[in-house]
Amino acid sequence: MTPTRWCAALFALVALMAALLPLAPVVVVLAACVVVGLTLADALVLSRQVPQATRTPPPVLARGATFPFEVDVTLDSARSVRVRQPVPPELGVDPSEAPGRSLRATLTARHRGNHVVPPAVVRSTGPLGLARRDRAVLEPIPVTVFPDLPKARRMAMARRTARSAEEGRIRARLGLGTEFETVRDYSPDDDVRQINWMATSRVGRPMSNQYRVDENRDLLCMVDTGRLMAAPLADGTRLDVALDAVAALAAAVDDAGDRVGAIAFDSAVRRVLSPRRRGAEAVVRALYDLEPVEQESAYDEAFQVASGRKRALLALFTDVMDGTAARPLLEAVPVLLRRHAVLIATCRDPDVVATAQAMPGRLFDVYRSAVALEVLESRQRALAVLRSLGAVVVDAEPEQFGAACVAGYVRLKQRARL
Repeated sequence: MTPTRWCAALFALVALMAALLPLAPVVVVLAACVVVGLTLADALVLSRQVPQATRTPPPVLARGATFPFEVDVTLDSARSVRVRQPVPPELGVDPSEAPGRSLRATLTARHRGNHVVPPAVVRSTGPLGLARRDRAVLEPIPVTVFPDLPKARRMAMARRTARSAEEGRIRARLGLGTEFETVRDYSPDDDVRQINWMATSRVGRPMSNQYRVDENRDLLCMVDTGRLMAAPLADGTRLDVALDAVAALAAAVDDAGDRVGAIAFDSAVRRVLSPRRRGAEAVVRALYDLEPVEQESAYDEAFQVASGRKRALLALFTDVMDGTAARPLLEAVPVLLRRHAVLIATCRDPDVVATAQAMPGRLFDVYRSAVALEVLESRQRALAVLRSLGAVVVDAEPEQFGAACVAGYVRLKQRARL
């Protein structure tokens, strides 16, 4: 319970009257006692009134998603009421407070994981406006934030719709498989094994056989949660961007009829989820609360766990910052390539690219651009080594990262690399 500015103004007025007017001390003391009494009466009214409140319970959210959030307070005797809703840094609420007995706001999920929305705070002023009180109302409520699986499913649906429109009718997925489907014109992306030489000689232009893609293949998403994945990127960290891409890739695998699983690792293997059909939601639930740790990633240990499984596509989500940082990865990845098809997904840093391309205006800018160029060149050399070893490398901006990973998976599937 605290006095308001009006209470302070009354005390200031009493002091001013005592200084300027020839009042007896008894009168001054009496006036001060009246102000104190009125303030205590105001506070007593507030203490007897317990605010009642309701709040919209938030559902399970996706990172970056928003949700209409409302807090309504019932308090009759107060002269004025103000409602405030504090939230942890992983969540955002706008506006966070409002005058009156209702707060109409938007709740934003900024970070994955399990979070808690604390009690709302109601600030009420007594009927005389001399005392005010802050009270916490409502119980804390848990909020679960997943990677953006709804967006991933929308991407998969858009791909399916585009494929259906292109083919003119709903049909099985096509690619380099075992069951013959049709003969069509040759495409530059076609595998040489698809070329139909008899049809080519007959029509005088390159023709390719089209096969139905084999289904029920395994894809294993390997997620690095070591220290490099804690670097800020876009509106989160590299791990946030990677897990959004994992959700997009898992949804595409579900749509293709394959099985999907996951392994998360840093200095040790933390989580293992065996591949399963319709496993996108299981993968997201298994990985959504991962956080990067300040430890080096043990690629060799994680790759040993994955290498003993039957042949699959292993999609490794990691950060290839430069050649020096990528040396443990370069030394360990041949273990996977002996048995599996490997897709290495890494995200570019737009800030480093912008720094390298910026026109320098000062000597400091020249040095900064030179360092950024050296980092990018070292990174490209490391990616070139990975490609020469036989891995498929996906290197994209944060906004296109999920779509690029899905495109890499589709290319591998069409070329029968799974």
